[in-house]
Parts: sequence; C-alpha cells; structure tokens
Amino acid sequence: MEALQPYIGQITFGGLAGFVAGYALKKVGKLAALVLGLFFIGLQVMAYYGFVEIDWTRIQASVDPLLGEEQLRSAWQRLLDVLTYNAPFAGGFVAGLVWGLRRG
Repeated sequence: MEALQPYIGQITFGGLAGFVAGYALKKVGKLAALVLGLFFIGLQVMAYYGFVEIDWTRIQASVDPLLGEEQLRSAWQRLLDVLTYNAPFAGGFVAGLVWGLRRG
C-alpha cells in the first residue's frame, strides 16, 4: 500500500486539476457561444435592414474544412497535449477533464 501512496496523490491531484480545467473550459465555451450568437444576431439584423450584405455560402465554404472529424480530433489531441504537458498525473487529469466538461 505504501508503494502506491505517491501514485494515489498524483491521480487525485490530476483528477481535481482536470475537473477544474474542464469546468472552466465549458464555462468559457458557453461565454464564447453567447458572444458569437449575439454577433450573429447583430449581423442578421444589419443584413435585414440593408446595412450589410453577407455571402453565407462563401463563409460556409471557408468554415467547413475546419469542422471535419479529423480536424476536430486533432484539435482535441492538441488541447490534451498542452494541458498534460510534463504532468505526471495525466491519466487522472484526462478523466477529471472529461468529468468537468460534463458537469460544467
């Protein structure tokens, strides 16, 4: 049991750190969604009243490549690489991160 003591501490700390990071990421994501949603509404109102003209087809064509399955998987992996860089508690961190994202 004593041999496991350092690992239990790392897993516990990693899980806690992952949870708070996931919770914070979800809250920031919600804030970003709010800001982008308000921006979209503002654009639509201006387009409706003729202040601007929006080429949605062109916008969609430039955004679609960024939303492919491989690109999203790569972005998730890069995020995990950054958040667990040089951290001995990476296993607990990833589990805590997913839990924090779900709870946030």
